[in-house]
Amino acid sequence: MTEGPGSTEHYAIVGVGRTLDNPSGLARRRSTPQGAIDEAVQRDLSWQPTNAITQWEYGNFPGELIKIDTEQANALVERFREKWGREG
Repeated sequence: MTEGPGSTEHYAIVGVGRTLDNPSGLARRRSTPQGAIDEAVQRDLSWQPTNAITQWEYGNFPGELIKIDTEQANALVERFREKWGREG
């Protein structure tokens, strides 16, 4: 769980057959005064609600989540921007 209101944890989503160098996606858990909010980045680069982190915590996620820092998360978003932009 995140440390307190305003903190964010990022996770690379590493699906089956993927690696940290080529993850399937990116999730984050933001801590707010109302509680944790879990989101994943979408192909339009918006953040939308996800249950991936909770499912992973309970052992019900088919891949792996690897905690990464904010700098790594920002770099991953840029990689997705480039990749998804080329794919149209």
